[in-house]
Amino acid sequence: VGIGIGCGAGLLLLVLGVFFLSRTLNQQRAKVLKKKFFRQNRGHLLQQLVSQKADIAERMIIPLVELEKATNNFDKAREIGGGGHGTVYKGIMSDLHVVAIKKSKVVVQREIDEFINEVAILSQINHRHVVKLFGCCLETEVPLLVYEFISNGTLYHHLHVEEPEASLPWVERLRIATETARAFAYLHSAVSIPIVHRDIKSQNILLDGTLIAKVSDFGASRCIPIDETGDATAIQGTFGYLDPMYYYSGQLTEKSDVYSFGVLLMELLTRKKPCSYRSSEEKSLVAYFTALLATGDLASLLDPQVAQEGGKMVEEVALLAAACVRMEGGQRPTMRQVEMALENLRVPHENVVMSDMDAPSYAMIEGGRMEEVSRQYSQEEEYLLSSRYPR
Repeated sequence: VGIGIGCGAGLLLLVLGVFFLSRTLNQQRAKVLKKKFFRQNRGHLLQQLVSQKADIAERMIIPLVELEKATNNFDKAREIGGGGHGTVYKGIMSDLHVVAIKKSKVVVQREIDEFINEVAILSQINHRHVVKLFGCCLETEVPLLVYEFISNGTLYHHLHVEEPEASLPWVERLRIATETARAFAYLHSAVSIPIVHRDIKSQNILLDGTLIAKVSDFGASRCIPIDETGDATAIQGTFGYLDPMYYYSGQLTEKSDVYSFGVLLMELLTRKKPCSYRSSEEKSLVAYFTALLATGDLASLLDPQVAQEGGKMVEEVALLAAACVRMEGGQRPTMRQVEMALENLRVPHENVVMSDMDAPSYAMIEGGRMEEVSRQYSQEEEYLLSSRYPR
């Protein structure tokens, strides 16, 4: 009996020993993997990028365990969006802040580079109309980004609804355009090194509960020092919004953002999708818009709601959009000029005065000048093969 009890106790101790050893090994393995993923996700480089302020690196690195608690272990019920590149989860942090957590699907070097780039860019920005980045997690194979939670979806989804009468009224479209222009003017001229977004489109404009605009998705953005403006870069952006001169030359300047913003204005005016729209003559949205504007027939392309509600402001915004998409970047207004032009339209009673340097030249686009712009876009049809055939 004593031998049996002794054997049983020994077996129990052996089982417990194996259990605790296995758990310890698993914990150690998990720690090793976290360190590996942290290095893989360029954690040290990330800390270097944000170390201009001593507190930023410490504040922006969020432990995985905290994000798992915030999302109930990334429960599918917490998914609020996503696409080909990843999934966005709604999370509630320990301090009760509601956040959006972006998780990439595919681990490739370009995705990691864009992740690091977005953190580095957004850590420099504090603007009401730019989505706020709270931090990031580097302890998983797939990097995680943590943003402020914007509750009302994207401009794209509010604009392109099935029932036209449910779309945004003109006054809201104009306000959203102005707020967005203000954000891009800030990025181009109010930060120490100008930031070019490179992917301006309606899907990247978020709207909060009161429809206030927030610019998002800075993965493709570039900081461009003044002395490097025009240097060749790898082409990034969304076809249909992409500046054709940038596409073919590889030279990136702030005026490439201006072009994309002009396309966004056309989208707001027409409720047509730049990525897929083709006229009966197989023209792109930009080419067809400018051609109709030149002949005075733009009303046939406008969203009826805009035509009914916008009055004379619609023509002014249409002319501004055409100025933004001029083929030569040097002939386009700056985002500061675009912002001021839109502000003037919204608050004419305040008589906002612009200096000669600020005044946009778009108002001169009429008659023969507009016909010249239209002719340019017969050439643009060749360039904007890029809107169908990605490089």
